[in-house]
Amino acid sequence: MTDAIRREMKRRAAVEPVTGHLKADHRMGHNHLAHATGEAANAVLAAIGYNFRRILAWLKLFVAFIQAAIISLFPAAEPNPAT
Repeated sequence: MTDAIRREMKRRAAVEPVTGHLKADHRMGHNHLAHATGEAANAVLAAIGYNFRRILAWLKLFVAFIQAAIISLFPAAEPNPAT
């Protein structure tokens, strides 16, 4: 097996799980759009949905990090025992 074929096989092994999730999660199993243009549009829209979901997950993590930083900078005021 040549090095080029080995690289292509590794690349395919990395891409196939993503393709399977796209088909299951973004309804790519059956294409309701007609012809080659519809198939291309279906694939592009599924990829957009996949990337949008990843961006939302990243934003959720980022907001949690910002909230943790704010809470650590401004701890809640403790009640005054004298009153």
